[in-house]
Amino acid sequence: MAVIMPSDPLEVAGCIITIDAIGCQTEIAHQIVAAKADYVLAVKENQPHLYEDITYLFDLFLKADNPMFHFTDHQKTVDKDHGRIEIRQCWTLPAQAYLPSIRRLEEWEKIRSLAMILSERRIGEQTTLQARYFISSLEPKAAKILAAVRSHWGVENQLHWVLDVVFDEDHSRIRKDHAPQNFAVIRQIALNLLKQEKTAKGGIQAKRLQAAWDIDYLLKVISV
Repeated sequence: MAVIMPSDPLEVAGCIITIDAIGCQTEIAHQIVAAKADYVLAVKENQPHLYEDITYLFDLFLKADNPMFHFTDHQKTVDKDHGRIEIRQCWTLPAQAYLPSIRRLEEWEKIRSLAMILSERRIGEQTTLQARYFISSLEPKAAKILAAVRSHWGVENQLHWVLDVVFDEDHSRIRKDHAPQNFAVIRQIALNLLKQEKTAKGGIQAKRLQAAWDIDYLLKVISV
């Protein structure tokens, strides 16, 4: 996760910034908007009131038979690959219409949309479902929000694969307090440093071993 400051040399104006739940903070939303970008932020239990109110609101809409309860927009995609079927559906609601229903929603800079994405994965006879919730400065257009989130998942899955291969992240036994998040950030910093170092031959795993064996090379890596 990167915190985007308006003075950063990285130009993000006009971009869509997607961040996991750990970055779902009002200050970060403000910084993104100040940098003239838009955000799609995942909402989980680390924002308990926001998460509770949004999940309750979407549950009402999904279960209601009353025609007055209708979503602003809906998008569905279906992907098939090697016997696996993935169905993703996104529903959106206009944030401003539900300010009275969600505690402190007005504190989120330029908030326009509430979104729910339901992912269904079918492999053989096994089916898994996962619901995720988001807030966004984008208009409540389900296709655009779903595309932004899918792009984020693609990058995240690729990064996770690299971290697992190089750092054996999936077998980490670090569980207490904030240690898992802290070490995840450290691993990503290490991965980025190794990627930027271009003098050594071989892949990331070979560079990591060389840095462990050779103090001079380690210093070269961390001074990139």
